[in-house]
Amino acid sequence: MKNLIAVFAFLLPLTVLAQNPCEIDVNVNDSLGTYKSTKQYMIFERSFAGNSTNIYFSLINSNGVLGVETQILQRSDEFIKALCFDANTKIYLQLNNGKIVTLLNANQESCGTLLRDDQNKNNRILTGTFAFAKENFEYLKSSPVTFMRIKFAGETIDYPFKTSFVSEMDKAKYEPENYFINYLKCIEN
Repeated sequence: MKNLIAVFAFLLPLTVLAQNPCEIDVNVNDSLGTYKSTKQYMIFERSFAGNSTNIYFSLINSNGVLGVETQILQRSDEFIKALCFDANTKIYLQLNNGKIVTLLNANQESCGTLLRDDQNKNNRILTGTFAFAKENFEYLKSSPVTFMRIKFAGETIDYPFKTSFVSEMDKAKYEPENYFINYLKCIEN
């Protein structure tokens, strides 16, 4: 029995350290309500022939409504055609367990902003907020995401999720399949 207690005492700190910390970027509680969001996390990166696409998620809790702030950053030497969010835009997440979770656009129509950087490259940034229902929320806490489909205004684009990758942009390691499993707990309360 003493050995069992000793093993438990040794393993408990390891399991606590293995959990992902919540990195809260914004936490506001005032007379207008509450708003909490996690730090941006890269969930998709593609770089090919001088063109790149990066997609970032931030989980948000706005007065008890849970959602995902999505930012799509495209870079190219050439002109970048606009991808637009409208009232019918949806994000579909396919989970490892076969379930599909649908996120609904909560913002107005947006086609993003086109900017030129100091290296004379085109950059298009598109940001939108998407909400999910409570029943969808529960699925995301227990199963990895394997695939994402975004229905933009006028076209649909598929984005496969990787188990993990090291970003070409910032050399950090990301684990997009387990993003919701690891970070939804950060905004629940």
